[in-house]
Amino acid sequence: MANITLPDGSIKQLPDGASVLDLANSIGKRLAQAAVAAKVDGKVVDLSTQLTGDHTVSILTDRDPDALMVLRHSTAHVMAEAIQRLWPDVKLAYGPPLDTGFYYDMALNAPISSNDFLRIEAEMEKIVKEDRPFTRYELSLDEGMKRLETEGNKYKIDNAQRAAAGGAKCLSWYATGQKDQNWEDLCQGPHVPSTGRIKGFKIMSVASSNWHGDVKSDRFQRVYGTAFFEKKQLDEHLQLLEEAKKRDHRYLGPQLGLFAIDDAVGQGLVLWKPKGAIVRQELQNFISQHLQRQGYQQVFTPHIGRLGLYRTSGHYPYYRESQFPPLVDRELVEKLSQEGCSCAQLSNMMEKGEVDGYLLKPMNCPMHIKIFSSEQRSYREMPVRLAEFGTVYRWEKSGELGGMTRVRGFTQDDAHLFCTEEQVAQEVLGCLELVKIVLGTLGMNNYRVRVGLRDPDSAKYVGAPEQWDAAEKACLAAAESLGVPFTKEPGEAAFYGPKIDFVVKDVIGREWQLGTVQVDYQLPQRFDLSYVGPDNHPHKPVMIHRAPFGSMERFIGVLIEHFAGAFPLWLSPVQVAVLSISEKSNDYANQVAILLKQAGLRVESNLGSEKIGAKIRTATMEKTPYMLVLGEKEQQGNVVAVRHRTEGDKGQLPVQAFIAKAKEEIANRSLPAAAPVAV
Repeated sequence: MANITLPDGSIKQLPDGASVLDLANSIGKRLAQAAVAAKVDGKVVDLSTQLTGDHTVSILTDRDPDALMVLRHSTAHVMAEAIQRLWPDVKLAYGPPLDTGFYYDMALNAPISSNDFLRIEAEMEKIVKEDRPFTRYELSLDEGMKRLETEGNKYKIDNAQRAAAGGAKCLSWYATGQKDQNWEDLCQGPHVPSTGRIKGFKIMSVASSNWHGDVKSDRFQRVYGTAFFEKKQLDEHLQLLEEAKKRDHRYLGPQLGLFAIDDAVGQGLVLWKPKGAIVRQELQNFISQHLQRQGYQQVFTPHIGRLGLYRTSGHYPYYRESQFPPLVDRELVEKLSQEGCSCAQLSNMMEKGEVDGYLLKPMNCPMHIKIFSSEQRSYREMPVRLAEFGTVYRWEKSGELGGMTRVRGFTQDDAHLFCTEEQVAQEVLGCLELVKIVLGTLGMNNYRVRVGLRDPDSAKYVGAPEQWDAAEKACLAAAESLGVPFTKEPGEAAFYGPKIDFVVKDVIGREWQLGTVQVDYQLPQRFDLSYVGPDNHPHKPVMIHRAPFGSMERFIGVLIEHFAGAFPLWLSPVQVAVLSISEKSNDYANQVAILLKQAGLRVESNLGSEKIGAKIRTATMEKTPYMLVLGEKEQQGNVVAVRHRTEGDKGQLPVQAFIAKAKEEIANRSLPAAAPVAV
């Protein structure tokens, strides 16, 4: 008999060889009808999977996220079959599910365009209506390879060879229907019971790709799609995508004059325009107040450093692929070149430390370490908290760059705290307080926390187990104190210590990893840091890395999308637009603008000849929070007619009363009444 432990702890007994579907039926017919797949000992499997021996099993229905991934994998098969019907000469490579949908890579002589999407979807609809079962069958490696060689699809042969190299004992196929009677694909699965389970799907886009991501290899067409269990869910998803397009910072940012990215400067390098610089500076001023309150000291460090510094830290050569190439003395390069030294030999010499050079700064921490070690430290001055808005540089692949959220040069609101072991827990809490203040002030209150822990079976982590235990304990205790959901994620720690990441859900439900806090016992040892303890002996400090914003570029890119460019008053580059109804009111409008500027408000005036309606539309499109409409009546009454960008007409106020109201809103860092609330 198979002994099955269910999620509620109860145990079901079934004959050995019974399927997961048999198990679902034994629990209840309604569950069996709703079942999509299952988790057996933590692995997602088909309902046809046979159970022998002891297992922990949970039945997955359309409410489970894992089930949605199974559905999308199945929809990728349906799309591939539909495309093969329409383009019989297509060579299929592979089609995995994604968090947002699925794709299938394929080699095809005739290009697929968006004009073909409706044809593909119509063919998919036929397959869905046929409600054919997904049937798995297996062949031995030898038998399976012979079959693939006969079919002649080199991509499937390569997939099979990779599976065999990974330890697979056999090869599996999925037939959409019954074996040898319908469309089949080499696949590990799992899949939903039948094509009829797919209720909502859509082809989204087509792009180019390469076999195994190698630009020198075969070129593919990658067709993207998405799928849901219900048509209503698909419609909601498409509506969300439309909203995301309206909020896309890559369009809103340049449109609002916040930033520019110019190929002449370089991909992934952001040019902050005056209005964007205001947003950035306001955020820096905001957090600087709290840094001062918490006892941080501001520092500045260079943009480059010697290779030896990053060899000691471990960043070079272990993370070489994510860094810009080192800078080497030109006279040395010329000398080595004359001696016949190749680029590969030079790179090898740099890795071994035989040749020195400089590196564009990939991290601020080694330089902060050097500031700490530049003078003798006593336990009496611990903790030492060093903060910097430091710009760092990473080599991201061109295809992975995206506006401000994935760049090659970015500024971190970085800080490194050097403390005693006894101070770690309290200092971590102080770092988390900063992150909570940042997110709460900006109305980003819907977030979860990830605690990245070490994987005991991995060799990538350095340091003594007891130090890891202490650091992980401090991080978990701090995460518990936040009162929000958090997950423990083994294997996600940095090589030097555990970390706490904040994953924020924006106003339209998308998740972004923003602030982070990391506890580090290892770099103080690598750099032989010490402080004099109360016993007059040297002791090793513990180092805490923290960045509430993370990257200023990424954070502001997310913020643009969260607010759809309509920042709260304190962050808005232009806070008030002064609009004259006619040229007769221009003198009064200038007087009002001067008073506003003297009060410290950021003001733009529109005193042109356009009609007032056009001026209001322009200011609204520019996301200006307040508009002051000024005509002869306002001038006679020495008042301003106040208009809000989302709330409309707010009535008349004396100039000083409006100034007081605006300054109070700024001082409180208030969110506008119509500000988005995260879902």
